Amino acid sequence: MTGLPSRRRPNNLADMTYCAGILVREGLVMFADTRTNAGFDDVSTFRKLHIFETPGDRVMALATAGNLSITQSAMSLLAEGLPHPETGELETLQHATTMFRAAQLVGQAVRKVKEEVGEALEREHVSTEVSLLFGGQIKDGPMRLFMIYEAGNFIECGPDAPFLQIGEHKYGRPILVRAVKFQTDIYDALKIGLISIDSTMRSNLAVGLPIDLMVLRRDELKIELIHRIEADEPYFHELSDRWSEALRVAHTNIPRPPYAPGPLLQRTLKAKRRTA
Repeated sequence: MTGLPSRRRPNNLADMTYCAGILVREGLVMFADTRTNAGFDDVSTFRKLHIFETPGDRVMALATAGNLSITQSAMSLLAEGLPHPETGELETLQHATTMFRAAQLVGQAVRKVKEEVGEALEREHVSTEVSLLFGGQIKDGPMRLFMIYEAGNFIECGPDAPFLQIGEHKYGRPILVRAVKFQTDIYDALKIGLISIDSTMRSNLAVGLPIDLMVLRRDELKIELIHRIEADEPYFHELSDRWSEALRVAHTNIPRPPYAPGPLLQRTLKAKRRTA
């Protein structure tokens, strides 16, 4: 969200959040901020990371970015069930036999809501853009992570690029690209993810605390960690300060470019500028 503060809704609601999923060998990390607004003078907090868990059978997590009314309506549809294309019976995430089928259900719910209300919202100049991250594992199946678009189509995360992001992702992406590998320890992946959140928050006021996060180990079929980072959490502030200091030390230790003028020439140039 750029430009001057406004009471009007921003053109791109997806930029008002930052969510990511990191799929490593040991399991899955997902996190989402909670800030949503209709301008800088109307800021609210809503949960954007939703957990569906039946211990021993399945664990699924859904993170949402974009138009809140559309994503909330899609969540309600998923809870009530969608008609199966062959049998016509209502199907929920608890009925899905694979993560792929579950991702199809999520996409179907989003598409149905957009078909029902999208045109009316667009007439009122309200953005209908949405995107979702959907990850988890169903018993006897592999752990998977998908990014689902507003048309209902989706892409899948893989070992060569073991993370997906939605919302205001550009500030946090360079950190994940450089630091996260499929072999990364799962709690190191969480730490790197928190650094990417901190970098995003420093660059865009539309992303902010609290942060919801979860950790799911592969084949455990039970959430290992669910946590909300509040504004007064000491660890997150310490992480932010340590990362800033580490960046300062790193750039200080990198040699100057070989084509930069030497100290003597620099002093000469400065003296000339002062007397000019």
